[in-house]
Amino acid sequence: MATHRDQPGRTARRAVLRGLAAGTVAVAVGSSLADDAIAVNRGRSTRLPARGGAGPQAGPQAGPEAGPVEAVHVEPDPAGRRTKHNVVVVSIDDLGWHELGCYGNTFNETPHIDALAARGVLFTQAYAAAPLCSPTRAALVTGRYPARTGVTDFLRPEDAVSDNHLSTRIPTVPDVLGPLGYTTGLIGKWHLTETYSGDYAGRAGGPLAHGFDDVRLSEEKYIAEGDYFHPYRFMPSVSAVEPGEHLTDRLATEAVDFIGDHADEPFFLHLSNYAVHTDLDPRPDLLAKYAAKPGADDVPHNPELAAMLESVDRQVGAVVDALRERRIADKTLVVVISDNGGQSRPANLPLRGGKGELYEGGIRVPMIATWAGGPQRQARTVDTPVNTVDLLPTALELAGGRPRRRDRFDGISLAPLLLGDDEPLADRVGDAMFWVYPHHIGRTHPHAAIRSGDLKLVKQLRDDTVELYDVSVDEGEKNDLSARRPADTRRLRRLLDGHLREVAVLPPAPSPTSYPVDESPVAWDAADVLPVPTGSFEGQTALEGDRIRVKSGARTSYLLLRSPVAPTSGRVAAVLELGDFADRDPQLGGQQTAFVGLAVDASTYLLLRYRHDLKRVGWDLCVDGEILDAGAEPLTSLDGSVDLSAPGARYGFVLRGSKATAYADQAQGGGWEFLFTVDTGGAFDLSDRALRKRTRYAAAVRVQRGSVTLGPLTAARAR
Repeated sequence: MATHRDQPGRTARRAVLRGLAAGTVAVAVGSSLADDAIAVNRGRSTRLPARGGAGPQAGPQAGPEAGPVEAVHVEPDPAGRRTKHNVVVVSIDDLGWHELGCYGNTFNETPHIDALAARGVLFTQAYAAAPLCSPTRAALVTGRYPARTGVTDFLRPEDAVSDNHLSTRIPTVPDVLGPLGYTTGLIGKWHLTETYSGDYAGRAGGPLAHGFDDVRLSEEKYIAEGDYFHPYRFMPSVSAVEPGEHLTDRLATEAVDFIGDHADEPFFLHLSNYAVHTDLDPRPDLLAKYAAKPGADDVPHNPELAAMLESVDRQVGAVVDALRERRIADKTLVVVISDNGGQSRPANLPLRGGKGELYEGGIRVPMIATWAGGPQRQARTVDTPVNTVDLLPTALELAGGRPRRRDRFDGISLAPLLLGDDEPLADRVGDAMFWVYPHHIGRTHPHAAIRSGDLKLVKQLRDDTVELYDVSVDEGEKNDLSARRPADTRRLRRLLDGHLREVAVLPPAPSPTSYPVDESPVAWDAADVLPVPTGSFEGQTALEGDRIRVKSGARTSYLLLRSPVAPTSGRVAAVLELGDFADRDPQLGGQQTAFVGLAVDASTYLLLRYRHDLKRVGWDLCVDGEILDAGAEPLTSLDGSVDLSAPGARYGFVLRGSKATAYADQAQGGGWEFLFTVDTGGAFDLSDRALRKRTRYAAAVRVQRGSVTLGPLTAARAR
């Protein structure tokens, strides 16, 4: 898969402004404002090649994030109470809560997983740590909420400007279990880096960079919509073991081999399936089986998904058989879990919502935990809420170790329950679980949630509205109790707001309290008018006190104003007061767009836009004359819902290093609303002092058949 890094004659996007700040990149005036447009090798990263050749080999070399690693102190359990148990976590991608036979599905066939549930623990209220894959996977390998890991959304391809990954400064499975003599393995999907070029072992945030000992069939390229038959687009170095092999079957083969290779030592294996993620592409024989079943055409039955799931079920059966053949089944815990709710909303019923949402359908998932050796411990159904973040603390206790400080983990150990002890599970902090999803997906707005006891509160991060549900009697979340139970609403809101402040995913809105140091206001008559290259500005401008009015006729006109004020910190805020959007005839069309942001010059800028005629928002990131995709997320949920035409309306942004967060005040008494965050990665990073000196606060107008009035632009920074 070609990326901009691979193409000759092009500079990697993430490095452009670093060079610009140092004066090494030539800047050409060449683009208009767009229309809506490894870190540390731990000494354990040796990889056993998969049969048939399964990708890049690890080497003992430092990666791009070399530096100190935050340590988790692990010491032996002084009581020496348990054998070092093995743990196998089988994760299934996008599996809905109601898709397994043991959870009541009568169309899909999952006999091997159902057999595990029949002699182990089936959790009826298990939760994924996030409504999407990457953040849940980060939580699984760290035992921390995604908001603490820096991975809160699915990670993008390498050609995105953002450079997000799971930092090696955060302890993961190898750091926690490795000191206890465990071999750590990953087979399958990782999806915790946006780097897909260069030496595999040195890729920032990759599994080998995190110290996993044995990594097999993990993506070398971006996984995109999935790829289930050999040759695999995202693993071009992998040779087939059998002609026409299916990826889920191949993962099973590698898992059986892993067990054989490491049966004589304690191990932790994450068998991470790419299935049943779309695009669904099952084995033809299994698809024919389900397509012929009665009810195949009835909603929510899906023969393609059922066939994909049967392949995963057979894989689980092969793993259990291998553990028994190696006579280690009695001391091996097998956990089957999904990374988030199902993509099909009807398939999640009676739960509300699905993938990408913090309603139950997006985060409540199937989870089964069973000792592979058989029914030596009593089978049971457990209604206690559990979470992905509990898996690593559980594995640590089963290994006979413990962290010196329990608050390293957000999860709790489930080992007492799984070992049949009489002692109760440790309490969660505040008896609560938290979720934060500060992103747009489809028409879903950024939101957060808390569950405490039977109550669950969902908060919209844009306008601060909340809903309260008793999920013990209303798992479909149909009856909002927030007005009828104000005391509970206040209590859970207070806990959730405290968590949001603690994880600091969202910066404070651009208020004088949070940004008290005045960077001085911008006088429009002192601003530079930068030449925008597509056409030239042909409209009319008029200064009206501290405002500037821009008007244009039939032709679209652009005006980019760069203030003389430079940001003096990497943590700044700017507020643009808007004025009239006038002179536009709806019958003739045309546009009225205002921007606020930062500019180095006419071809290098980061501008947040508000388009009034469509009442929607977005951003333009331009570097060296090229408009870049800043790891963009869909903002369709904001289309038509932002109106900044009222007197006193304001559009502002907060910049923290390389992340710009947009806020709007619609002047309707609600104050600042969070809109979105732009992660520019290394493409625009004001923590670079040299770049700050070249950057100025800026505003812009794009107008056709109308006029736009910009009010004062003020800027400030945090102390």
